[in-house]
Amino acid sequence: MTLHQQWVAFLTIVTKEVRRFLRIWPQTLLPPAITMTLYFVIFGNLVGSRIGEMGGFDYMQYIVPGLIMMSVIQNSYGNVVSSFFSTKFQHSIEEMLVSPMSPFVILSGFVVGGMVRGIMVGGIVTTVSLFFTDLNVQHAWITLLVVAMTSALFALGGFINAIFANNFDDISIIPNFILTPLTYLGGVFYSIDLLSEFWRTVTLVNPIVYMVNAFRYGVLGVSDVNVYASLGAIFAFTVGFFLLALWLLRRGTGIRG
Repeated sequence: MTLHQQWVAFLTIVTKEVRRFLRIWPQTLLPPAITMTLYFVIFGNLVGSRIGEMGGFDYMQYIVPGLIMMSVIQNSYGNVVSSFFSTKFQHSIEEMLVSPMSPFVILSGFVVGGMVRGIMVGGIVTTVSLFFTDLNVQHAWITLLVVAMTSALFALGGFINAIFANNFDDISIIPNFILTPLTYLGGVFYSIDLLSEFWRTVTLVNPIVYMVNAFRYGVLGVSDVNVYASLGAIFAFTVGFFLLALWLLRRGTGIRG
């Protein structure tokens, strides 16, 4: 296939992915908005009124960047893991692999589709948050860069999960038992500076801490960890996951007998 044909194939996959989650928007876009609204009401208004300030900001302002990032992570991951596994389950991925499309184009199409959903939900949650607090973005380019890289990273994570999954139960194990705990313990609702030295050191092993804090720095201008080290770590993980996913797809892992 020529470069133009590969580009058309890429756009076709992305368009299919976007149309898929837009067609069922009451299941893909509405629930995250409702869930985050409850977080804003319960943690921001009710709990936050008793906590007061954190990191020099009103508690509601402090947790909003983390909640936005949490929605981006969950939806970027969830979109790709469900979509690619369905494609594998229906054996349509085999038709894509024997077509002239390169594995790079197939992987990129699914990942970008997941990124679109993650960023779209993040935008919806951001809009909802403006009804509860004011947000003045301090570093726009860092904010956008963190959102883009994080959504790409977790879309790739969802792709890898789907490759190894053998049934629909397998695609819920990592989100439920790994991703959700890491997200809640990733500094979304608190500053890790409040932890004891031991638990702060343990928390720094959690990669989501760096994503949440880098995004919080972009929005509020404060972070518990070095921002540029966080950006470097996110970039390295994203490149590593992409190369791993591409290698697995080329080998036909989990697809070919």
